[in-house]
Amino acid sequence: MLEARELYRFFHSGDEEVKALRGVDVTVNPGDFIALIGPSGSGKSTLLMCLAGLDEPDGGSVLVYSEVITRRPEIEKTRLRSKYFGVMLQKENLFAHLTVAENVRAAQAASGGFVNDDEITSILERIGMNNRIQSLPAQLSGGEKARAGLAVALARKPSILLLDEPTGEVDAQTEDQILVVLNEYRGAGGSIVVATHNAAVGRVATQILVMKDGKIANG
Repeated sequence: MLEARELYRFFHSGDEEVKALRGVDVTVNPGDFIALIGPSGSGKSTLLMCLAGLDEPDGGSVLVYSEVITRRPEIEKTRLRSKYFGVMLQKENLFAHLTVAENVRAAQAASGGFVNDDEITSILERIGMNNRIQSLPAQLSGGEKARAGLAVALARKPSILLLDEPTGEVDAQTEDQILVVLNEYRGAGGSIVVATHNAAVGRVATQILVMKDGKIANG
């Protein structure tokens, strides 16, 4: 479904070069639940951004269903993201001027699918956001924004979820709700790649990839 080959990504801060990714290979198959774990700065978020085509690697390539997403015109990257991916970043998942329900509705519409208000309500209820449906992003806590971002990613009915800290800033009960939803999604044939510091996510993953200094330490 998704394959990264020899990904390299470098950033520069003054005269210093930061090697965010150093020859990373990842293969995602149907039904995989891959947890990327490692300290801050290990390259987890950068890898997710490159997998989604939201950042361009300096070397290597990413293929989704055998189509290359790297070094393509932005309109082609957007097409592939809309077709295959649900993406949740640590921030900037929501349109500030839209309510939570309107953000999820917009995601459904953007994917070319039928906009189903009952389905939108169901998604939000399952992740404990039924009392915040009409709230604007500015009215949400950090954990609520994370859950709303997850709802937006799920609304596209993607083949692959790419999630950055989906259980960040939530309590234990909400964490359990999110993990149940993710396991149901995987059980239906979807694939998940999660960047996380949360041990609970690692326990339900089918594969753990430990990242350190821009490399996968156990692969």
